[in-house]
Amino acid sequence: MKIIFHGHSCVQIEVGGKSLIIDPFISGNPAAVTKPEDIKTDAVLLTHSHMDHILDAAPIAISNNVPVVATVELAAYIGWKGAQTIGMNIGGTVDLGFAKATMIHAFHTSGITLNDQQQIIYGGMPAGFIIEAEGKTVLHAGDTGLFSDMKMFGELYNIDLAILPMGGHFTMGPEHALIAAKWLNAKQVLPVHYNTFPPIRQDVASFVDALGQEGIKGIALEYGASLEL
Repeated sequence: MKIIFHGHSCVQIEVGGKSLIIDPFISGNPAAVTKPEDIKTDAVLLTHSHMDHILDAAPIAISNNVPVVATVELAAYIGWKGAQTIGMNIGGTVDLGFAKATMIHAFHTSGITLNDQQQIIYGGMPAGFIIEAEGKTVLHAGDTGLFSDMKMFGELYNIDLAILPMGGHFTMGPEHALIAAKWLNAKQVLPVHYNTFPPIRQDVASFVDALGQEGIKGIALEYGASLEL
């Protein structure tokens, strides 16, 4: 299993010649090294409806002729843009053939801001995903604060890699992300959702060092870099 970091919270998971991409925010990220039109994938997964997670979802899904997996409300919105969708909800599992994706809860907000209309559309509940494939388990927490049910996820799943936000301001910061990693009993942690915007600037090297002191392997990836599980 190969994990590619495309920046912000966007990761692509490759399994046996197929792949899924989570929260594609590429064209709006000036630091991105990949273009949305260069992404080849078999499914697009969305954790919630904020623009820095869904911006390139419909174009990528349409160009690859693949479905977008999201909460039913967000799936409806993406479907209006012409993409195939699979609407689901928290606690459910979708079998993609090459991987299974279980939607778990997160603590955040979820809405689509239409600035011209001065309107906010409800985007369904925020979520994360448990991805299981090739005997490996990857947790993508989505955007979230720290919450005690992470202990439950650590008991329910043998987590090989936890993808955790640690930028603060909009999500948990490094101190709470460190606690989350311990509660999840994750073997490895990939920090995301940091340094994209000024309010979420963080010292990721210090976070990785703090993980190491707890016996957890932390891996901070550059945009476009990858790791193997």
